[in-house]
Formats: sequence, C-alpha cells, structure tokens
Amino acid sequence: MILCLDSGNTRIKWGVHDGSAWLEQGAASQGDDTALPGLMQRWPMPERILLANVAGAGAVAHIRQQLASWAPLVREVLSTARCAGVANLYRFPERLGVDRWCALIGARTLTGDACLVVMAGTATTIDSLDAAGNFLGGLILPGQELMRRALARDTAALPLADGEWAALPRCTEDAIVTGAIEAQVGAIERAFARLPGEKKTCLVSGGNADVLLGRLAIPCAGAQNLPLEGLLRIGRGP
Repeated sequence: MILCLDSGNTRIKWGVHDGSAWLEQGAASQGDDTALPGLMQRWPMPERILLANVAGAGAVAHIRQQLASWAPLVREVLSTARCAGVANLYRFPERLGVDRWCALIGARTLTGDACLVVMAGTATTIDSLDAAGNFLGGLILPGQELMRRALARDTAALPLADGEWAALPRCTEDAIVTGAIEAQVGAIERAFARLPGEKKTCLVSGGNADVLLGRLAIPCAGAQNLPLEGLLRIGRGP
C-alpha cells in the first residue's frame, strides 16, 4: 500500500492506493491536527509514503509529527530533470514547484497526447506538455480568490466581491468575479493555442476546476488530484 500526500498552500490532500485502485482520497486544511492521525486509525501502515510539499519546512515538520510512527517512511519528492517519462525543460529543473512536476507526471499517466495541465487552486498554474513527454514551460497566476482579495485590499472603493459570473456584468460584484474567471480562462485558452500538436487536450485539477471547466471553449476534462496521480507513478518506480 502507498500513501501519497500533496501538501499545498492552504490544504493537504492524501490518497491511499493498494496497487490496483485508490482506496481513499481526502483533503483537510493545513494545520488540521486530526486528518492524518485519523488516516492512521483507518488503515494499516503503508509500505511507502510519498510527499510533495510546497507549503514550507514547517508544513513538513507538522506532517511528520502527525504521522508519528509512520514518519520514517516519508519520502519527500523533489523536482528533477526527468522522471516517469516526463522531461523537465525548466531552465533550472529543481526550481519547478514539485506540485506542478507531480501534476505533469500524473497527466502523462492519463494521456499520451499533448496536454495542457491546469491546477486551479490558491494559484493557477498552466503547464504545457507535448506528445513526447517534454514539459515545455508554463504560467503562474493568482487564483480566483487571490484576484478578488487583491482588488479589495489594494483599492479604495472595490469590495471583496461575492458575485456571480455574467456575460455582461451589471454590478460591481459580478464584474469582479467575472473578471477573475475570464482572466483564468483567457490565459488557459491562449496557452492551449500555443501548445504544439494537432491532437491535444487540457486537464484541469484543483478546487476551482469546475468553475473553469464550465467556461473553457477548448477540449478539456476534469482530472481529480493530478499531483497524487504523479506521486503514485513515482512511487511505483521506473
């Protein structure tokens, strides 16, 4: 059994896999003191624990503390130049966010076509993977919530909007929410147009995936927990 942990900026996601299928997947807020101990009560000790962390050293220490007797099994995954059929063409491969790296590897396990890999969470990342498995580069932009909060924080008159998407917004709240969504959608569609290859798709993962999937005018599909899929592939070895 393999336990995969994706430690993000605001949440930690986990998946328990028995070699054939996911037995459990879940998520909790960073700093939650019950999620991982509860996992240990529900399942026997795994053979391996793989961790992808972008939340800093404090998050890793907290995870190890919560895992207690399982902590020695934790292997923290780092970005490399090549792994599991994916070549990392970042200028400095080790500086690529490990969540993005694992998501790319996860996407490669799901499709052999050229693929735009989108993770829509606190930040939105948009990464280009060609049909040969080369990570060509990508974009990072604030997620929808960060965009809304930035406008509320750094302007005098704009609120922290709780509006709805509209084709032609006629109130400030809807204009802000629609603008944030359209900014994400526009960046994704432009990146998709630049992705080489005639046969290509877009996989969207993360907490805001459903909002984007409903607005994208390109071939796309939701893909739950792509970093966990990548961690699983790494854990299985060559």
